[in-house]
Amino acid sequence: MQALRAISLHSMLRVLWLFHSKVLGAGAEHVIDNAVGDLLFLMDSSGSILPYEFTGLKEFVVDLLKPFTIGPKDVQIGFVQVSDDPVVEFEFDKYSSNPAMQWALLNMKQKLGDTNTGKALIHAKDTMLTEKAGGRPDVPKVLVWLTDGVSSDDISKPIQLLKDLGVTVFIVSTGRGNYIELKAAASKPTESRLYYVDVDDMYVIMEELRNEILEIIRVRKLRALDITASSFRLLWPRLLSSNNGYYLIEYSPDTDSQKKSWKTVTADETSVVLRQLLPETTYQVKLTPMNSNPNKHLVTQVTTLEEETSPQVVLISESQPRSFHVSWAPTPASVASYEVLYGILPWGETNLLTVSGDQNSTIVDGLEPNTTYLVTVSAMYHSGRTEALSAKACTQHVSDKDHKLKLLNISPTGMAALWDPARGKVLHYRVRCTRQRRSPPVRTVPARARGALLTDLIPGAEHRVCVKAVYTNGAGRALCRTVRTPQRPDILSPDNQSTKSFCAPKYQSCQKR
Repeated sequence: MQALRAISLHSMLRVLWLFHSKVLGAGAEHVIDNAVGDLLFLMDSSGSILPYEFTGLKEFVVDLLKPFTIGPKDVQIGFVQVSDDPVVEFEFDKYSSNPAMQWALLNMKQKLGDTNTGKALIHAKDTMLTEKAGGRPDVPKVLVWLTDGVSSDDISKPIQLLKDLGVTVFIVSTGRGNYIELKAAASKPTESRLYYVDVDDMYVIMEELRNEILEIIRVRKLRALDITASSFRLLWPRLLSSNNGYYLIEYSPDTDSQKKSWKTVTADETSVVLRQLLPETTYQVKLTPMNSNPNKHLVTQVTTLEEETSPQVVLISESQPRSFHVSWAPTPASVASYEVLYGILPWGETNLLTVSGDQNSTIVDGLEPNTTYLVTVSAMYHSGRTEALSAKACTQHVSDKDHKLKLLNISPTGMAALWDPARGKVLHYRVRCTRQRRSPPVRTVPARARGALLTDLIPGAEHRVCVKAVYTNGAGRALCRTVRTPQRPDILSPDNQSTKSFCAPKYQSCQKR
């Protein structure tokens, strides 16, 4: 009982310490009071997240939100845990102060289960981002998805539906998830909406992420989101009451104000997408609320991106045990250089090659045989923007010419199997011998071994011996040979009679008999 009380007291003291350092200490930072928006957090709470990682994610959210003023007239926070089914930790109108909300975050319990993020995103759209859950129709909406990069169900359609509602999607991934899937899910520009970071290093991205969110939810500002080469989304605070007037949007390239375009939207809209724009062009945009008493207009300047043309195809060819050839297309002149990142799947160390922007291929060498690699080619544009595409590559098995097996009869019931060392990081060797009488047919031999002594064989019978090198990602190609044991001890092959050598059980060296 005393031990239980001690543990309980220790846990209580730890929670109080966290509350003091995380919540009460928030006043030390500059308070942000010029922002209005609804921020929804989706956090992975499944079994793929380790307990210490779950704690790290909670504390990251607490620190991220410290400076914001929380309340119905400022920033509201909603929180959903991702598991088998979405678990609503609290809705937008639950907390109107920062300390109360952060206390709730620090005391959240992990749900475990599966990672059904798609289901949670659908729930966010249909239930959380509604007035019933405290959502406000006239403020910017931001979704921050914290994940280890893996989802068990489809996320593409739910994410697009949220974007169509004007929600800006940020993704913080703590694992090596599908880069292409996460890049498509995050709002544009991807370089400021998608973050890869280890749980222990999340503080590195905190200030940048907070500033990016703040850019979206600052008060009374005409903002441009989801910028591409031919479009961008405009977002503004509600300036008109419903059914009272409309908004007039005027936009034109700053180099030719005569090519002006117009668009009107109803009074209950606070977002619109402008399309069919020119790439790499700066547009002057003005929004005017039109009613009986016109309000002051809002203006902004938006520059569209370069055309996203590279890379669209990544090809792997000329695969060898130690190398393969990587090529990509197209190669536009606006690319300064290419970065080729490669590493062993699933968690191998990554390496980086830099290639000139006027080249479209390179050789990757110094690899492990019979191994699967993930190769990502990133185009580094002169503007600083990046575009990337990934592909899997497999190195070949080591050929029999490089790796040979030799069998030596040493008695009617025994033989020595000798082989050349396999290339790469071998965990161990697996030796199989048929027609043994009492010993098991398969043996595991240490990686340092160069042979094995096989006993309990049947005299005068043919025996099939196979040796496989076993790597972290599976077994290599088997080397097999067949030999017949003699009927009597004096019937041995000439080679055996002259050397009579075999590898001792400790596999340190070959000995003479």
